[in-house]
Amino acid sequence: MSDKLKQFRTQIDRLDDELLKLFSQRAALAQQIGHVKNSDAVLRPEREAQILRRMQDNNPGPLSNAAVAQLYTEIMSQCRALEAPLCVAYLGPEGTFTGSALQSRFGKASLGVPCRSLDEVFRTVERGEAAYGVVPVENSTEGAVNRTLDLLLQTPLKICGEIVYTVHQCLMSHQAELENIRRVYSHPQSLGQCQGWLNARLPHAERIPVSSNSEAARLASTEPTDSAAIAGKQASEYHGVPVLVENIEDDPRNTTRFLVIGNQEVAPSGKDKTSLVMSAANRPGAVHDLLTPLAKHGVSMTKLESRPARSGLWEYVFFVDIEGHQQDEKVAAALAELKQVAAFVKVLGSYPVAV
Repeated sequence: MSDKLKQFRTQIDRLDDELLKLFSQRAALAQQIGHVKNSDAVLRPEREAQILRRMQDNNPGPLSNAAVAQLYTEIMSQCRALEAPLCVAYLGPEGTFTGSALQSRFGKASLGVPCRSLDEVFRTVERGEAAYGVVPVENSTEGAVNRTLDLLLQTPLKICGEIVYTVHQCLMSHQAELENIRRVYSHPQSLGQCQGWLNARLPHAERIPVSSNSEAARLASTEPTDSAAIAGKQASEYHGVPVLVENIEDDPRNTTRFLVIGNQEVAPSGKDKTSLVMSAANRPGAVHDLLTPLAKHGVSMTKLESRPARSGLWEYVFFVDIEGHQQDEKVAAALAELKQVAAFVKVLGSYPVAV
């Protein structure tokens, strides 16, 4: 070993010793904060978002901002776990993209509670069996997850955060030759995200929708070798199915947005989003009237999604995302006027924009 290499390693050892001391001091301070909090909430989403943004703003490199966010997410996760593990419900089983999104937001020290359906995720949090839930709400290729929207309309829970997760799909099977694959299992959304690749490479294979990508990988692991699954690498590792082809999604920017749901009203973080659902009165110009208060007060709308209402045939509710927190002056003014003209308004929550 060269003298230069020895010097570098000695410097790294010294830095590691110093980092360990600093991590321990931070963890001790986090424990003290936990003891003096007036609130029972273990997680303060607005505070964690502010920390991540500050670390990224101050990042001198060479680590990327994404790497810095991941590093500090894990540090905060381990510090939270000193008080108690944070239980988070999600659409399972283990090995799903939702589970991976959960870890990217809450860190590996969190305790994931896999659920069999989106309905069960909501019910688990409503019953207090988990502090939060993570549910998919929209995909950049396949659009809205309608069941999530319907449940948001019904639940007393609030949206406490969002996770934007890049989804890379893999084809996995014990069959090494693509021409021998006769059936492909996956979640309907994933089949839709990969339909171009499937048309070109596996045009004769039967496409079988199942409840989750992890379930697809399980089926491919137990059935004859003419079966395959489309899922993420985490499902391949969990179920022991070799990956044949990586990144088969038609759009390389394929991204899924997840919501964090809970009983918590989240304070402003400085860069927030507010989600609401509303319906218009049955009269000419009613939908235009819904949007006028937002334009009048300079509130930017980032999403508008319609869903059939349960109140009657050909009646709709509108899911809207706007920039800002409901406590912000212009947002509060717009919401107050909106409630005067809308037949129904429900604020689903204000929360930090995904870091």
